[in-house]
Amino acid sequence: MTDLLVSGAAHLWTGDRGAAMRAAGGCDLRIRGGVISAIGTLAPEPGERVLDARGCIVYPGWVNTHHHLFQSLLKGIPAGINLALLPWLAAIPVAYRRHYDREEMLRVAARIGLVELLLSGCTTVADHQYHYGPGVPFDASAVVFDEAQALGLRFVLCRGGQTQARPLTDAAASPQVQPETLDTFMAAVERDVARFHDPSPMAMRRVASAITTPTWSCHVEHLKPLARQARRLGIRLHSHLSETHDYVRWARETHACTPLQFVAEHEWVGPDVWFAHMVHLDDDELRLCAATGTGIAHCPQSNARLGSGIARITEALALGVPVSLAVDGAASNEAADMASEAHAAWLLHRADPRAGLRASAPGAVPHAPQPGGAAGAMTVEDVVHLGTQGGARMLGLGGVGTLAVGMAADLAVYDPCEPRHFGLHDPAIAPVASGGRTPLRALLVQGRVVVDNDAIPGLDLAALRHDAARLVAAMRA
Repeated sequence: MTDLLVSGAAHLWTGDRGAAMRAAGGCDLRIRGGVISAIGTLAPEPGERVLDARGCIVYPGWVNTHHHLFQSLLKGIPAGINLALLPWLAAIPVAYRRHYDREEMLRVAARIGLVELLLSGCTTVADHQYHYGPGVPFDASAVVFDEAQALGLRFVLCRGGQTQARPLTDAAASPQVQPETLDTFMAAVERDVARFHDPSPMAMRRVASAITTPTWSCHVEHLKPLARQARRLGIRLHSHLSETHDYVRWARETHACTPLQFVAEHEWVGPDVWFAHMVHLDDDELRLCAATGTGIAHCPQSNARLGSGIARITEALALGVPVSLAVDGAASNEAADMASEAHAAWLLHRADPRAGLRASAPGAVPHAPQPGGAAGAMTVEDVVHLGTQGGARMLGLGGVGTLAVGMAADLAVYDPCEPRHFGLHDPAIAPVASGGRTPLRALLVQGRVVVDNDAIPGLDLAALRHDAARLVAAMRA
């Protein structure tokens, strides 16, 4: 790897919490062997490449903890644009999976999603992938790992699927949505771990076991074997949970408990487990997350787009619940990038009537919402922490997510050069607070430049756009 000096940045944010977020003593970074070797006011050394970051803002690369890359070809479909989650699931992801009967569909969709994420400053992606039904004629795991490797991204495959048909969404499902047997699912997870999983703290490839929804995509008796297999293999567990009131009602009617109580009874809680959404948690469930270290992948834009609600994130943080940031799929979030997600998270929780509850004493979740929101309930610093260090810790990537000596050189060098940035008294907040996409002077993953002057080296963006239009036209026809 090339020795590199990132020189002259105006601001550097570390990803740490509180006052430690802003670097003290200089904003230059020296990179050796893909790792940060020094931070401060640094002079170039012989043979060192200098990346000119004058006037720029350096953040850790965003860590996206929940995505559905295949949905990148399903944006803005009129039949689902105004539907809530359950009818939307039946009308869009379930109905359109019949088109994913060849490798090109998944490959192009994954490439679009990864490019969109890269250009927002994202360096690590966890993709909840579930194109594994009986008779699928391609290796979905290899496809998404190939695409991530070609673009230089750090990638976590959340190997999804189902062992039973979902009664609320799968009535007219195509063959691509048919369940696998438990043995087939478990054998596939074990095979993907053997092929792809790296347990090291700076791993470029990881695998998690991720049945699509534990409350209704899986036979009850399968949950404990799946959890025990994951722990035997040393991998994490991931799924969706409590996204809407329907999740809660279904669990209460079918299992006589809340969704989180149900998964807890079947060994699906702990510091090696994280769930997407978690919008509808009651007070006891928030405390259970805090007590067990069970994490939340917060998807504010998708939750708003589907009318699911606003997750109780400020209250969760007050209790010490692990929280990360994620974008979900492009079919329920037509701006599936981390910059848009960060901006939405910053705004939504300041307007949430429950926002003022964050200041409550740890261990107690108050019940009475306050009138209005609380302007300081979610700071830009909070969002950056959740979307960087918070996400890396949730994925078990201990060497990633923070800009510090000895950590992986995953970093975004933002150039606040557009009119939206003019007049900012604190330009360091621009990538979150100004909205839109802040151009990238560079994006580095393990010290390698993967975005250079706001372009991805070697990528034919016009060809990708043409492929996307061609495939969308075929689906519409």
